[in-house]
Amino acid sequence: MEIVMPDVTRLPVGAASGRIAIVHLGLGAFHRAHQAIYLERYRQRSGDAAWGVSSANLRSSVGLVDALREAGHRYHVVEYANRESVTVREIGVIEEALFTGRDEHGQWGRDREALLARMASRETRIVTLTVTEKGYFLSPASGELLADAPMIAADIATPAAPRTAPGILVEALRRRRDSGLAPFTVLSCDNMPDNGQRTRTAVIQLAERGDAALAEWIAAEVAFPCSMVDRIVPAMTDADFARLSELGVEDPNAVVCEAFAQWVIEDDFPQGRPAWEADGVEMVAEVAPFETMKLRMLNGSHSLLAYLGALDGIETVFEAVSHDDLKVLLRRYMLEEAAPTLTMPEGTDLAAYAEQLLARFANDSLRHRLQQIAMDGSQKLPQRWLQGAEARLAEGEGAPCIALGVAAWIRYTAGADLGGRPLAVDDPLAGRLAALHARYGDDIPALVAAFLAVEAVFPPALAVDASFAEAVTNAYTTLTQHGLAGALISLGRA
Repeated sequence: MEIVMPDVTRLPVGAASGRIAIVHLGLGAFHRAHQAIYLERYRQRSGDAAWGVSSANLRSSVGLVDALREAGHRYHVVEYANRESVTVREIGVIEEALFTGRDEHGQWGRDREALLARMASRETRIVTLTVTEKGYFLSPASGELLADAPMIAADIATPAAPRTAPGILVEALRRRRDSGLAPFTVLSCDNMPDNGQRTRTAVIQLAERGDAALAEWIAAEVAFPCSMVDRIVPAMTDADFARLSELGVEDPNAVVCEAFAQWVIEDDFPQGRPAWEADGVEMVAEVAPFETMKLRMLNGSHSLLAYLGALDGIETVFEAVSHDDLKVLLRRYMLEEAAPTLTMPEGTDLAAYAEQLLARFANDSLRHRLQQIAMDGSQKLPQRWLQGAEARLAEGEGAPCIALGVAAWIRYTAGADLGGRPLAVDDPLAGRLAALHARYGDDIPALVAAFLAVEAVFPPALAVDASFAEAVTNAYTTLTQHGLAGALISLGRA
């Protein structure tokens, strides 16, 4: 069989400047394939090298940090429009990589002091974050700081040696206040509604635990604009590295992603910012409508595929959306349950947006694993599904697709798919959820009731809604007795 190589566009890298004005918390694949791309575009277009980035890995392995250092902080991003069209970018805007997590010896904070010094320096004007929802240590249901979480408790006890993103922000801001410096702007780039305000809540509530005056200063002086980010960036696999090798890209730090990217930011930067708008960033007065649209339609659809598909042994988004019945489910969910809960600017075509999402999910060049999307479900579901379901029920409408999704999530947390094959449950509440399965076993109504009573996940109004509990219970029963096909057939009759 003839192998057809894709049409590859290769873009050059800008020169390093040593001038760092942005610190990023959360040196992961998404940051390297999203924010760093926009900054690289800006640097090359404008010639302005004043906005270099210092990126810090707060947890996981030190390996990425050391590998980037060894590579001179250069790496490649490979963007697939499809299997026939590829763009290879070399990125150089990250000029410093730091590690503050726990090393192989159990010691915390190898580069913590260097990070805090960088954040407290006069040159730093913006701090961005991609630490995932759980990295803010906020209750998914109430939005309040989880002050009893062990790592937050450690930051309260030893604020000068912080381990969490909120703790690092508080300590760096304290140092700036004590030095008489204006604060940096804090820009969350995580998938949370009102992510700027939620970040503000986490930082202020943590500061209040040790220094009320500092908390007041932060509340009065620090800007926390909201943002919406969008790009599909799957976790790298051996197969991805093999594909890149065929393209001539030999880079252990490379990232693969889709060609599409979007960044919408509230324009509130008292200390200045790059002229991002010339490079495709949408600078707006209010992000909330776009943020909620993306969370409920894109991320909500991803979660539906993740739990239902994984239970049926499906591995990737592309494979899942290739099933016509799952594509029908997504279209129904987006148009009948998500879109009616959104209030968008005039002219927004949600039906067209839904079709665009389905086309992106069907990108056959990406291997976006469902189990990657399924991680941290207890932190993600409130903003992706549950707030929308609450709005639907308040209007006297049903949410059968969401009910099926919740049923699939509950079943997923049992740790095995419908065929008995093990599933990795990577969730902050994994132990608590496993205990509910152990306690209630095959008593489905009791199991569903116990899950809906988990206040850290389900809003009270939804937890006590008898019609929603019944819908989840029926969906769980059908899913476990008749499989995914049976559950989708039953949903089609609803």
